[in-house]
Amino acid sequence: MTATTLTHAPRDVRDKATNEKVRQIGKSRVQLDLSARAMAQLTDLKEKTDAASYAEVFKNAMKLYDGIIAEIENGATFLIRDKDGKVSEFRMFL
Repeated sequence: MTATTLTHAPRDVRDKATNEKVRQIGKSRVQLDLSARAMAQLTDLKEKTDAASYAEVFKNAMKLYDGIIAEIENGATFLIRDKDGKVSEFRMFL
């Protein structure tokens, strides 16, 4: 997966609630090149989470990832319980 920042320029958009033109400042546009497998995962996550857009999936994933990393940096561990009740450490983020 590669990412390229395309623009940082302000742009005019319409507020969804009022339909008034508003100026968005400070946003960056990122273009991603995803493999077929990664795109399928992204599409699956969008459907499973009922996200309105791929951007929403990424924003939510980044919030979750940031929170998990912060907890790990503070010494926390994550535990999972399987369907039989066995508890083990979730080691994906090591």
